[in-house]
Amino acid sequence: MSLLKIIKSRTRGLLLLGTAFLFSFLFIITSCKKDKEPSNVNAAEAGEELAGGVATVFDQTENAFGHSIPGISVEDNARFVVGNSFFRDNWVIAPSSTAGRDGVGPLLNTLSCSGCHFKDGRGQPPLDGYDPVSMLMRLSIEGTDIHGGPLGHPDYGTQLSPNAISGVLPEGTFKITYLPLDGTFDDGEAYQLRKPLYEFIKLNYGDLGANILYSPRAAQQLPGLGLLEAVDEAVILSYADENDSDKDGISGRPNYVWDEALKQNTLGRFGWKANQPNIRQQVAGAFSGDMGITSSLFPKENMSPVQFQNYGNLPNGGIPEIQDDLFGKVVYYTITLSVPGRRNWTDTKVLRGKQLFTEAKCSKCHIPKMKTGFYSPVNELSNQEIRPYTDLLLHDMGVGLADGRPDFLANGNEWRTPPLWGIGLVKNVNKHTYFLHDGRARNFQEAILWHGGEAEQSQKAFKAMSKSDREALVEFLESL
Repeated sequence: MSLLKIIKSRTRGLLLLGTAFLFSFLFIITSCKKDKEPSNVNAAEAGEELAGGVATVFDQTENAFGHSIPGISVEDNARFVVGNSFFRDNWVIAPSSTAGRDGVGPLLNTLSCSGCHFKDGRGQPPLDGYDPVSMLMRLSIEGTDIHGGPLGHPDYGTQLSPNAISGVLPEGTFKITYLPLDGTFDDGEAYQLRKPLYEFIKLNYGDLGANILYSPRAAQQLPGLGLLEAVDEAVILSYADENDSDKDGISGRPNYVWDEALKQNTLGRFGWKANQPNIRQQVAGAFSGDMGITSSLFPKENMSPVQFQNYGNLPNGGIPEIQDDLFGKVVYYTITLSVPGRRNWTDTKVLRGKQLFTEAKCSKCHIPKMKTGFYSPVNELSNQEIRPYTDLLLHDMGVGLADGRPDFLANGNEWRTPPLWGIGLVKNVNKHTYFLHDGRARNFQEAILWHGGEAEQSQKAFKAMSKSDREALVEFLESL
């Protein structure tokens, strides 16, 4: 081979190598970005209607949130059905002939899981003159407990119990009044928000004190929790930008909370403040705090020392009150609730709303798409492409939504980005459209307008939109 041919051959080789390197570099860059930023913000994507991957079910009725994931075995379906019955039906006072379902109280919010999560859906603030049913009040005082969590009130603990069994004084309750707040969009159209004001009433264990910290929280809908647990921790942490290194005004940081089973702090991903590490602990905590049902994870009755002194000798439903086998079935039920599929996802107006959702940077926190990892509790949920619209991280949402109550690493301004899948069906399942942690927003528009802090730029972008664009964005949310 002549010298000229050798030079041409090596030059061609270098060009090919350089081209391959360039394509590889571009592939890596685009691959890293694609899960955080949707590639087709103004077009329907193939499979976009499958919000929960293979765990998607298409039902727009009041039962839309209550289906098991498709394809589970006959044996697993039996576990789901039994778990559903212990989730749905009322627990009773011990002793009772219903030995597997007794032991509720002495203090409680409700008699069943479905008392808060009716049809596996979302709670709401109490109407005028009514006691809270599907919304509870977290309590604490300054300081932290031995695990870094909120320090409970010495007489009331970490949750106000408005109900009790016969012979026991309930702790008290609260009522809400709303302060109207007037505002206008940039095009001059007026709107009105409502700011909730809380008053504690009927307190039976003394005054709460001037320094009480409280946080009202409406029950969240349950579809897709198993898929969210199946997302690898590394994926969630990849969305964090605690110091806002990219200077887009949006940070996002993980909460690390106490894992009672592991006896160490782990990533929090469930609850309004990401204050629960996994579904099992979330369910056990609700049994204990909401219904007064002990489990092997939380074997002690949920009472303050003075309450335990008065009521500690009352009959209980066994130790623990829910046996591990039944508890496991309720956890399985919660894990395997499927996700409603998208509706009208190819509609022109919905696609316009989807584009506006991205342009207003709502998708920076409400991450549209991610993948689950290997998930041994339910293999069917492994390796699924899902569209939950959350990053499961904490964000400063501004003083307007602040509760002022720290919860592990979450400060008083921070809330976890709630998943949006299925949110358009809340009106079908629960017959209301109250959103945000305390249900102050009466519709999607009000929920957006309450966004502040890191989300303030998105809120301003929404206010600056034309009326037709605002309607398109809301219609997109309705389709989720």
